Amino acid sequence: MSTMKVEIVTPEAALWAGDATALVARSSDGDFTILPQHTPTVGDIVPGIVRVHTDQGELAFAVHGGYFQVGPDDHEGVTRATVLAGVAEKTTEIDVARAQAAKEQAEADLASARSDAGDHAAQHLAESALERAELRLRAASK
Repeated sequence: MSTMKVEIVTPEAALWAGDATALVARSSDGDFTILPQHTPTVGDIVPGIVRVHTDQGELAFAVHGGYFQVGPDDHEGVTRATVLAGVAEKTTEIDVARAQAAKEQAEADLASARSDAGDHAAQHLAESALERAELRLRAASK
């Protein structure tokens, strides 16, 4: 079976790099799958779960947005797919209790910001925090 090189990278760390048979994610244009020999391309990744299929099974990452790039590797005929995420984590490493506490705090912050109708910045921050916590909880439950 043909493989490609895949990297999942954040500013803090390279989360994973290795051979894969497919990379599945979602962009602002919809779901997409990258396979070996894919045409070079660049695009965005919206918050969601990025799945990497390998010969050993599937790996999943909660990605809170970012970009992807597909192009040739240094070796002729090998495809490299890179996910550049601002924040991402392996779904198997999500601390569910911490994510639940973050969700509850974000809900409280959002309620407070909504009661202060003029504080749109606080409301936006609380909504973003709630979306991140909910994504982490969804990712951990799959």
